[in-house]
Amino acid sequence: MADRRATNRAMFWRIIRRLLGANRGRLFVMMLALGAGAAVTAALLNLQVDAKRRLTGEFRSFGANVLVLPKGGGSTASADATLDESILNRIPVSSEENPVTASAHLFVLGDVSTSPAGEYQRVVIAGMHAVVADDMMAAKAGPPAPFAQRCIVGRQVADQMHFKLGDRMILRGMNSQESCQVIEIRATGSAEDSQVVPHLDVVQRLAGLPHRISLIQVTVAGNARRVDQYITELQQQLPEVDVRPIRQFTEGEAKIYNRISGLLTATVGIVLLLTGLCVMAAMTNVAMERRNDVGLMKAIGGSMRRVLRLFLAEAALLGLAGGIIGAAVGIFLSIGLGKAVFGVAAQPRLIVYPVAVALTVIVAILSAFPLRRLASIRPASVFRGEA
Repeated sequence: MADRRATNRAMFWRIIRRLLGANRGRLFVMMLALGAGAAVTAALLNLQVDAKRRLTGEFRSFGANVLVLPKGGGSTASADATLDESILNRIPVSSEENPVTASAHLFVLGDVSTSPAGEYQRVVIAGMHAVVADDMMAAKAGPPAPFAQRCIVGRQVADQMHFKLGDRMILRGMNSQESCQVIEIRATGSAEDSQVVPHLDVVQRLAGLPHRISLIQVTVAGNARRVDQYITELQQQLPEVDVRPIRQFTEGEAKIYNRISGLLTATVGIVLLLTGLCVMAAMTNVAMERRNDVGLMKAIGGSMRRVLRLFLAEAALLGLAGGIIGAAVGIFLSIGLGKAVFGVAAQPRLIVYPVAVALTVIVAILSAFPLRRLASIRPASVFRGEA
């Protein structure tokens, strides 16, 4: 029994090799159609996956997308309108294995000047404490001043007060006076241009609010669904505060990606449909050419199920070969397309390769539908030359 199965298997693959080599011109046409379809499919799918990750990263670069605020807090920096600084340590540091960045802020109105005896100007002093912010300040600052005496100045304040990098700045609040060194002049085009950003400890001393903060800004990586899920979990862990999303970021990201994803998905569907039609036309010619072969197979006892299995195996092998070659070409093609469309070269995403190959094999098998007409062939008609 085992020898018979081995013989049948060997005969099966021998017939497949003969079928693939029977008409090399037709084989090349089908391989070209399947390879081109796989290349375009892989390129568009890679752009789709890459666009999702890039959009998420780009939107996160705009800043936080979640705010932690006092419940019913007002707009003034008082003890009743602030949070305890210890809440920052209770923020989860990850969301579904994605890192989460949290920064504590305290906003007060204060005066700044170039010297203790100079002219003061009223500005918003925004104290900040975060791991990334601290690392940034430590990297940009030089050795002349302690860490807590370094600050970032908005472009508008720097222009009005004629501050330059390395200048000393005097900060005056209701309870004390501090000094800091300008390590960065920031231009964002928003309200931050009119702020001075020292370390959180400095502003707490200026306002007389030790260990108090106005709010916590949280940057959560991931799509809108993950952000909403993180907000729900954070609100359950911190019932004494308000947790709110910054909707213009999460909703804007979702709308842009849904439009891009819909367009690319529709294009992939059209490409696969056209590829299937091209292969189906070639398969129709195959069915016409192989009527005599099928009649002979049926005459010597071959069942129609086994005959169709041969042709479906041929189609699947063509789809696999075309998919492997075309998908590899498509992924490299997407790098150039990403640079032309988005201005940045797309990163190859390995998950796209098996998906594109699988889709190509499925299209090749479905395109073998015309071979079903071979089931109606009668051996006697073939031998009489009537088929």
